[in-house]
Amino acid sequence: MSVQRRLNVGFIALLILFVVLLLVQFGLGTRMRSLHDSEADRAARAEIANDQVLQRMTDAETGIRGYLLTGEQAFLEPYEKGWTAALAALDDLAHHVDGAAAQQLLGREREAVHTWLDDYAAPIVAARSPGADAIQAVRGKAMFDEFRVVNAALDAAVDTERRRVAAASASSRASLDLAATILVVAIMIIGVSVARTGRRELLVPLARLGMTIRRLAEGDRSARAEPAGADELRTIVEALNDLAAQTETLLAAEQARAARAGLRQAVATEMQEMTDPAATGGRIAELVGAAVGAEAVHTETVVPGTGTLHAGWPAGTPELPGDLTTEMLAARPGHLRVRPDGGIWLVIGGDPDCPRGYLYVRRPGAPVWTEAEQRLLSGVVREIERALRQLSLQDKQARLITELRMLDQRKDVFIQTVTHELRTPLTSILGYTEMITDEDGGELTTIQQRALNAILRNAHRLHDTIGDLILLDRPGQEATGHPDVLDLAGLAMVVRGELANAAKAKELTVTFDAEEGWVRGDRTQLQRALRKLMENAIKFTPAGGSVDCHLTADARSVSVSVTDTGIGIPAEDVPGLFTPFHRAGNAMDQAVQGPGLGLAIVRDIVRDHGGTIAVQSVVGRGSTFTVTLPAAPAPAEPRSPARV
Repeated sequence: MSVQRRLNVGFIALLILFVVLLLVQFGLGTRMRSLHDSEADRAARAEIANDQVLQRMTDAETGIRGYLLTGEQAFLEPYEKGWTAALAALDDLAHHVDGAAAQQLLGREREAVHTWLDDYAAPIVAARSPGADAIQAVRGKAMFDEFRVVNAALDAAVDTERRRVAAASASSRASLDLAATILVVAIMIIGVSVARTGRRELLVPLARLGMTIRRLAEGDRSARAEPAGADELRTIVEALNDLAAQTETLLAAEQARAARAGLRQAVATEMQEMTDPAATGGRIAELVGAAVGAEAVHTETVVPGTGTLHAGWPAGTPELPGDLTTEMLAARPGHLRVRPDGGIWLVIGGDPDCPRGYLYVRRPGAPVWTEAEQRLLSGVVREIERALRQLSLQDKQARLITELRMLDQRKDVFIQTVTHELRTPLTSILGYTEMITDEDGGELTTIQQRALNAILRNAHRLHDTIGDLILLDRPGQEATGHPDVLDLAGLAMVVRGELANAAKAKELTVTFDAEEGWVRGDRTQLQRALRKLMENAIKFTPAGGSVDCHLTADARSVSVSVTDTGIGIPAEDVPGLFTPFHRAGNAMDQAVQGPGLGLAIVRDIVRDHGGTIAVQSVVGRGSTFTVTLPAAPAPAEPRSPARV
C-alpha cells in the first residue's frame, strides 16, 4: 500500500473515531443523563407526594381527635382540608410511582386512607356527636396506624427506587467514560502511527531532498538526492535528479556558448579599436589559438587603406606552404575544410567590400574538430568580415566626404566668380539702359522702347538672381546681426502693399487676416522671406485666382500661412522643394520663369530665426506654405511699421 493510501486510511479512521467520540459524549451521554435526571426527579416527586399524604392525613386525624375531645366545630376545618389535600397528594403520587411493588403499596395506602375516612372519620362528622366510646377510638387509632405503616413502606420503596436510579446513572456514566477513554486512546494510537508514517516516509526524505536542492542552488551541480521513502517521493527524487543532470548539461553548453560569444566579442573589439593592423592581427591569432588549444594560427586579411596583412601565432611560427595558401585563396567564400594533419582553415571574405583572405588553425596530432569548435571559428571569421566591411565603408565614406568638400569649395569659388564677374557688367548694362530709357540719348521709337524695357526687366531679374546666390552662399550672417522685436503682421502688411500692383496685374484677389504677432529677428530678412512666399503665390496662381495670408499667434509661437489657388506641387517634388535650384515638374512644363532659389532662401531665413516651414499642396488646386516662428514678448512701445 502506498504512503498516500496509508495516510488517507489513517486520517479517515481518525475522523471516524472523533465523530464517534462526539456522538458518545454529546449524543448518547446527554440522552442518558436526561433520562436519569427524569427518573431521579420522578422518584423525588414521589417522596414529596408521599410525605404530603402523611402530613395531610395527620392534620385530618388531629382535627377529628380535637373535635371528639372538645366538640367544637372549628376542629372540623383542618379535618376537611387535610383529607382533601391527602387525596390530591395520593393522585399526584400515583403519577410518580413506578414499579410493581410501589404500585401495590400505593394501592394499600389508598385503601388505608379511604378505610380511615369512610369507616371512622366520616361517621363521626355525620353524627355531629362530639363524644365517642373507647372502642371506637381504639379502632380509629388502629386504622391510622395501619395507614402509617403502609405510608412508611411506600416511602421505603420510593427511596429504594431513587437509589436504584442513582446507581444506574452512575453505572451509565462510568460506561460512557470508559468508552470515551477507549476512543481517545484509539485516536492517540492512530495519530501517532500516522505521524510516524509521515515522518518516516515523507519528512525525513523531504529533508534530504531539501538539502540536495540547497546544494544545487549553491552551485554544486554534482549534487544528487538518494531515492528513499514513499513511491511518490521516489518519483519526485528521480525527476529532480534528471532535472539536475539536464541543467548541468545545459550549463556546460551555455558556458561553451558564452566562451564562443566572448571570443567573438573580443575579436570584434580588437577590430573596432584597431590602430596598428599588424599588431591587431597578431592579437586576434593569439585569442583564437588560446580558445581552441592550437599550436599555430595563421591569418591573411586585406585591410582597407593598409593592404594585405599576414599574422602568425606564436611568434616565429614558420610560414604556410605556398600550395596551401594558393588553395585557401582559391576556395569559394565561406568555405571551411578540416585537414588530415589536424589543421582547419576558413576563407575570409571574397567580395569587393571584403577581399579574400583566410584563417588557418593547427592543433598537435590529428584531433577531431567538434561542430561547436567549427561554429566558433566560423563566428570569428564573420566578425572579422563584418569589421573589414565596416572599415571599407568608412574608407569609402571618407573619400566621398573629401570629394564633397572639394565640390563645395569649387561651388563657392564658382558662385563668387560668377557673381563678381556678372555684377560689374550688369551694373553697366542697367545704368546705360536706364539712361537711354530716360531719353538722355534722344527720342526712342516704340520698338526701341519695348526692347529697352525687356532689357531692363531681364537685367533686374538677373540682378535678383545674383543677390539670391550671394544670400545662399552666406546664410545666417545678416539674420543674427541685430535682432529686434518685430510685429510679423506689420511686416506682412508692408509686403502686401509692395506686391499689390503685381497682384492687380493678374486680377488676383488678395485677402489678409492677421492679429498681432511679435517675434525676435532681422527685419530685412523676415520681410524678404515673406516677400518670396507671396511672390511665389502670385507667380504660380493663374489670372482671376486668389491669394490669402493668415497670421495667428499664441504665447509660444507665431504662424503665417500663405494660401493660393495656383497650379499646385506634385507629391514627388515636395521632398526637394526647399533645395536650391529645384523646380517642380509642372512649373517647368508650363514655362513659369524662376531659378528655383526662393524657397531655399525662405528655408534658410526661417531656420536662422529658430522656426520651421511646412507645405501642403494639391496639384491643380493650390498650395499652402506655413512659417512658424518662436513668439517674443510684445514691447512696451511697439516699433512695427505702419500698416497699410
